[in-house]
Amino acid sequence: MTPNPRFAAVLFDLDGTLLDTAPDLGAAVNHVLQREGMAPLGDEVIRRIASDGALGLLKAGFGEEQLAQMDTPALRQALLDYYADHLYEGTRPYPGMPEFIAWLNAQGIRWGIVTNKPAFLTEPLMAQVVELPQCGVIVSADTLPVRKPHPDPMFYACNQLGVAAHDCLYVGDHIRDIEAGRAAGMQTAIAGWGYMAPDEATHEWQANWHFADVAALHLWLAQIVVAH
Repeated sequence: MTPNPRFAAVLFDLDGTLLDTAPDLGAAVNHVLQREGMAPLGDEVIRRIASDGALGLLKAGFGEEQLAQMDTPALRQALLDYYADHLYEGTRPYPGMPEFIAWLNAQGIRWGIVTNKPAFLTEPLMAQVVELPQCGVIVSADTLPVRKPHPDPMFYACNQLGVAAHDCLYVGDHIRDIEAGRAAGMQTAIAGWGYMAPDEATHEWQANWHFADVAALHLWLAQIVVAH
């Protein structure tokens, strides 16, 4: 796909892309694990599976076989309750993200969030992120009847911003992010700083670009804007 010389909008996944939420997600699952007499998960494990949500974290902590014999809904709710009370303690925007967002605003490039995190967590979390200005749209897991990798949340975000999907760049750290963006006709970029295993076969995701950090994404987009 030929790069768009002037993106109208940049949309971000939330966990592992815009924000590093692993510290608080990890604290929540470890709270539940230790309550049940289990060993806590290490940071490396948490970061590798944080994009898999509460259930993925519980599976990593208890093991699928043991978890299947427990009251999984109650454990999941306990994790979510703890997390909801500690949303922005260790969580922060990734290095370079506040500067990148400020630059997007200065360039008149709209930005927003499309996440599979439910709104009861997304909205209070973003309200506490004082390092970032308010974005143009937030699409959560339950904003629509479907979520990523379905493209409808992407189209909804574009409609709210008043831009065409083909004029948007979507940045995410999971294959479902790239699948959703591609299905919507967006150009896509892998957030190489996000939550993925070191041996993740990201080349199979068919994204347009892959960036190691926010600074690389910022520099690339700035060069496109200057060139055009």
